[in-house]
Amino acid sequence: MSNVVNRENVPAIKDNNGTLITDPLEKANSLNSYYASLFSWESCNPEIQLTKSDKHFTVNINIIRKRLSTIGRKKSVGPDGFRREILKLGGEAMIPYLGRLLGITMNNNAISGDWKKAIVIPIYKGEDRSVIGNYRPVSLTSVVCKKKWSTL
Repeated sequence: MSNVVNRENVPAIKDNNGTLITDPLEKANSLNSYYASLFSWESCNPEIQLTKSDKHFTVNINIIRKRLSTIGRKKSVGPDGFRREILKLGGEAMIPYLGRLLGITMNNNAISGDWKKAIVIPIYKGEDRSVIGNYRPVSLTSVVCKKKWSTL
């Protein structure tokens, strides 16, 4: 079986001036700028203050167990390259280590850089393919950071 991934290429898209962009890097940068303007941290979360909280992040082992049981094996790998199969196959033995890792990272505000990254794929929604607004972003993130493992 081949490991080749079939990805749809984004055709030429128009910039703000209506000029067609055909260079793949320029298209990626244009899509990135467009998505960043829609989903910036400040515009989505104006009430969040970046101060140290008195609340302690508590990892619930039963939640970890439940979340591990729902992980699918055939999903795409995120930017950290960590495969879901590792968590699934590790099973019960993985739970205390995952709990400790999550507790340490959250309580010390030391989240891995890979957990903050996403691979963003533009998905065509319809209508004119050259209009940047006709693509929606789909993000692949780390399997470890996307599950809700805890309670505050």
